[in-house]
Amino acid sequence: MATLRDVKRKIDAVKKTSQITKAMNMVAAAKLRVAQQNMEKFLPYADKFREVIGRLVAGAEQDGSFELMTPREEVKKIELVLLSADRGLCGSFNNNLLVTGERFMKAKQAEGLEVAVTAAGRKASGYYRVRRYPVREALTGLLNKPNYDDAFNLGRNLVNRFVEGESDEVYLVYSHFISVVKQAPTVIKLLPISPGVDEQAEGTSVDYIYEPSHQELLTDLLPNFVYNQLLSSFYETTVSEHAARMAAMDNATNNCKDLVRSLTLTYNKARQAAITTELMDIVGGAEALR
Repeated sequence: MATLRDVKRKIDAVKKTSQITKAMNMVAAAKLRVAQQNMEKFLPYADKFREVIGRLVAGAEQDGSFELMTPREEVKKIELVLLSADRGLCGSFNNNLLVTGERFMKAKQAEGLEVAVTAAGRKASGYYRVRRYPVREALTGLLNKPNYDDAFNLGRNLVNRFVEGESDEVYLVYSHFISVVKQAPTVIKLLPISPGVDEQAEGTSVDYIYEPSHQELLTDLLPNFVYNQLLSSFYETTVSEHAARMAAMDNATNNCKDLVRSLTLTYNKARQAAITTELMDIVGGAEALR
């Protein structure tokens, strides 16, 4: 049985851990608010950009001249971009993304396709390198402060590899932010681009006049569509990471409180037993002296 000193030491250690997890919860909550504000500022622009691309695609001649939109006749090589956090202590956040990515990879490999990985995040990079998957790029710091430059650099490399035939399709695994308590690992196709057309917008009476032509605009804007998709996923995954970490630290703090209560009860019982033993020894000694 643990001594009183051992139990007391455990209680002090758990209380210190509780202080740390509570502080991390508060930091994650503050970062979550900032990240969520940035995401909410960007998403309307991304939605409008997607709508404009959809209108341009609807009005352009589909003659196969847009390489970024043209599916390959035979798909052999897949590139998977997987976003993850650089740090842990965020519950099952990273594991859910990694499991989703691996399931997707195995499904494609079962179809006889060659799959290469771009690991965006220290957790993803370590995960795939340990398992000896072919990693084309290993990036870190993308979720610390999402910005267009990082999205542009990654997107440009993906577009170049697609155009040069190193990959026939490019997919992205990221965390779709639903709410503070719910985030969903999601797989989307980045290349070839399939922006779709908003049927409601297409049916409206507004007829935009584009200058220069649809073809010229699409040639310039299609790569930017990829960059915007990436930046949007950066924002959502960042918000999801902070939300997951906030929840994980809150759970850890509550668990520490429960453990302190349990250890305190154990301490009190042990102390009571020690006092009882001492009293019995005193009474026994007094009886022996009579």
